[in-house]
Amino acid sequence: MGIGLKLVNAMEEWFRDNGAEYSYIATENDNQPSIKLFTQKCGYSKFRTPSILVQPVFAHQLRVTRRVAIIKLSPSDAETLYRCRLSTTEFFPRDIDSVLNNKLNLGTFLAVPNGLYDGESWPGSEKFLATQPESWAVLSVWNCKDVFKLELQGASWACRVFAKTTRLVDRVLPWLKLPSVPELFRPFGLHFLYGLYGEGPNAVKFTKALCRFVHNLAKECGCGVVATEVASREPLKLGIPSWKMLSCTEDLWCIKRLGEDYSDGSIGDWTKSRPGLSIFVDPREF
Repeated sequence: MGIGLKLVNAMEEWFRDNGAEYSYIATENDNQPSIKLFTQKCGYSKFRTPSILVQPVFAHQLRVTRRVAIIKLSPSDAETLYRCRLSTTEFFPRDIDSVLNNKLNLGTFLAVPNGLYDGESWPGSEKFLATQPESWAVLSVWNCKDVFKLELQGASWACRVFAKTTRLVDRVLPWLKLPSVPELFRPFGLHFLYGLYGEGPNAVKFTKALCRFVHNLAKECGCGVVATEVASREPLKLGIPSWKMLSCTEDLWCIKRLGEDYSDGSIGDWTKSRPGLSIFVDPREF
């Protein structure tokens, strides 16, 4: 009936009136009606195919290796680090300070070799970047649980019984560390990871340690899953645990340039830029 097209046109007009230079949408890679609407009727171009990675929160704590120390950064230290390392990353928000100071932001966590900093010896992000260790990683956590809840519907009786059995075994025999299926068949909350970055030959291992730490944090907060979205070529992807049945290996982002008068002038048309190794997913959009 053309309702979707009218909605998109009205939104784009509102975007232009409010100074937006680009518009982009995210949809499932196999959602052909949505893809045709945007690419064939509205002039959008296929832009990126990131992955949505989802890890269930188990009934037991995950062990974080003692070789890694995890430091919670202040919002100002986190801002300094992100601006120095990720300011040129695609979709990096210019108001990153607003994101980091938002009440839904649970913190930015830095993983470094254990014993590097003791007690009050953290030097601040500027000195850290000047004398950084060989390998390290960082990420931030956004509390979606206080904004919305999800629920998995349509599961069979057998699937529900199996999931409940895994949780029961995990509670009775926690030392087995079985990967139990959380209660996803009634409303559950989640934590979203963003701002993932690392350097050095062991950055993937440090990212894995951070993900284990964040899993335990989500367990304490009563979340059902931990989720993140990363570029298809993200090097740290190997350190991010996920369940294939809950994740989306190829999300689809489409983008459109809304006008000729845009601020990045000499850089060129962003819609034609080649994909980088990483993207910065603003948690406010999740």
